[in-house]
Amino acid sequence: MKKMSNYIDGFVFPIPRIHMEEYRVVAIEVAGIWKEHGAIIYVEFVGDDLFLEGTRSFVDIVNAKENEVIIFGWVMFPSQVIRDSANSAVASDPRMTELVAPLTQSERLIFDASRMAYGGFKSLL
Repeated sequence: MKKMSNYIDGFVFPIPRIHMEEYRVVAIEVAGIWKEHGAIIYVEFVGDDLFLEGTRSFVDIVNAKENEVIIFGWVMFPSQVIRDSANSAVASDPRMTELVAPLTQSERLIFDASRMAYGGFKSLL
């Protein structure tokens, strides 16, 4: 069996339930930008079944509140090199600032990066 060389970034964070539609619209645009910069796949999911006896839930990891939903996503790249290049390009893409700024205003905080769990992963199987 040939080992894949793909690389993914995975993330999980809470979003206030009341702002889900606004967040979804931004996430669609963000996905397109990541793909322009080298991502093969960009997906996000909303938590639905988050508790399994004997395990720690994403709810606990990100300290989600009663009025929040959990977003789980991942971005796949052909390699870690392309991922590193994409991370740099996306961080400096002015469209990202325009899209994310309304979500990170202190008086109406929708996305709080300090409550996000994130990691880069190399292929195992």
